[in-house]
Amino acid sequence: IVIGFPLAVWAAARLGADAVVATLVAIVLLFLADWIFKFEAVLPIMTPVLLIGGMVSGIFTPTEAAVAASIWALFLGFVWYRTLNFRMFTKVSMETIETTAVVLFIVAAASIFGWLLTATRVTDMVTTWVLSFTDKPWVFLLLVNLLLLFVGCFLEPTAAILIAVPVLMPAVLQLGIDPVHFGLVVVLNLMIGLLHPPMGIVLFVLARVANLSLERTTMAILPWLVPLLASLVLLTYVPEISLWLPRQFYK
Repeated sequence: IVIGFPLAVWAAARLGADAVVATLVAIVLLFLADWIFKFEAVLPIMTPVLLIGGMVSGIFTPTEAAVAASIWALFLGFVWYRTLNFRMFTKVSMETIETTAVVLFIVAAASIFGWLLTATRVTDMVTTWVLSFTDKPWVFLLLVNLLLLFVGCFLEPTAAILIAVPVLMPAVLQLGIDPVHFGLVVVLNLMIGLLHPPMGIVLFVLARVANLSLERTTMAILPWLVPLLASLVLLTYVPEISLWLPRQFYK
């Protein structure tokens, strides 16, 4: 159902139906199917489908997508499944406010730090040092991967990007590495860092949600790191994986 939903909307749009109307009809049919067959998790799993589908189809912007996802989750919790009450909603809201405030303070401090690095020309010194150490892009990317996997264990991705990218970007351009390729390498590194033992932030979230110890959660995560790291190696050293689609758009 999760796969068929976007495919049905896409097929209807290809046949001439309005994308918004097709989406609304598909959502109504989805609720009807859930009511008849009593699915356990289809509607919650549809959240990322609605997010990505809404942005790709132009129904809403990324910022509006966050609001749409929140409204969808509140509707499911309060109205459809009735598993959410006002007391739980208040508690979750306060936890969200605290988490968001912490992240924004980190982002603010990282922005100031990034400005100081640029103003004091630290980025130029780093570029000079890197180029004196190696002029081979593959060696530089290997070092970047190791650095970002380590940084990603301790820093929130937005803060890590604001701190690391201004420092590394001049060297990236000097070595002739495509910025789009480098950007995807950075993002994948930081996403893996969130799961990477011993201090990946997502590890603590998963342990709390699953009510497991950090050690058991880490052991469960380890097998999944193998395909993630393999994907990172492929993305790093086969640039066409990340550049093929953008090049098709600019043809």
